[in-house]
Amino acid sequence: MNSKTLAEIIDKRRKRVLLRKDFISLAVRVLMILLVGWLLLSQVFMITQAQGSAMFPSLKDGDLILAFRLQDKYEQDDIVIYRRDGRQYIGRIAARGADIVSLDDSGSLIVNGTVQSGEIIFPTYAGEALEYPYRVPEDCIFVLGDYRTQSEDSRNFGGIPMEEVEGKVITYLRRRGL
Repeated sequence: MNSKTLAEIIDKRRKRVLLRKDFISLAVRVLMILLVGWLLLSQVFMITQAQGSAMFPSLKDGDLILAFRLQDKYEQDDIVIYRRDGRQYIGRIAARGADIVSLDDSGSLIVNGTVQSGEIIFPTYAGEALEYPYRVPEDCIFVLGDYRTQSEDSRNFGGIPMEEVEGKVITYLRRRGL
């Protein structure tokens, strides 16, 4: 065996070893990216789709929604995703724990003695499940859909326990024929 062929054999083996190391490095990086992506989308953020017209006109049926799961404080008018009886709902926080909610015959929402107006164009009529004035239990929120005459919400369920809240909606993507 001459020195040229021995050098070629060594060079080929070195290239194979380097190629194998590069492949392993790439595979580890891809797995790390997938792991971080999975953690972000399962523990920190949530992507879901709006179903039904409970939040019309804010959210329409089929809109893609991005929510933040690690929210520690929720404020009035935050839009949240919550689970009730195994089903996912989306609604706007109308009142928080210890607030007193009243609904009058004219369709007005009254929280702690103040009429809530805002941009909601649909009247808020009382459901039959609760007696008003209703005191929201501690560690619960009172959630209403924007399409008040067509939504199932706290008027049907009562206060929503905080452990049933899956996240706060931070943005949405309007789907038009996708």
